[in-house]
Amino acid sequence: MDEQYHYVPHRLLRRRVRDIASGVEGELMAVINENVSGTHIERWVKLAYVRGPSGREFTTSVGNIVPAD
Repeated sequence: MDEQYHYVPHRLLRRRVRDIASGVEGELMAVINENVSGTHIERWVKLAYVRGPSGREFTTSVGNIVPAD
């Protein structure tokens, strides 16, 4: 378990997106494959980091990200 995360390329990086879970729109800043395990068993998830209208970034599942219309 050397690395806890790594960046993943995504076609919507630096574009305006909408998080379908919350309805919030913002700019997709990064997609990271992150190790969220708390034990010796690794569990990896792909998280999208979105900068919302307030300027703060939030995370959501990559599957929740769609292009903003």
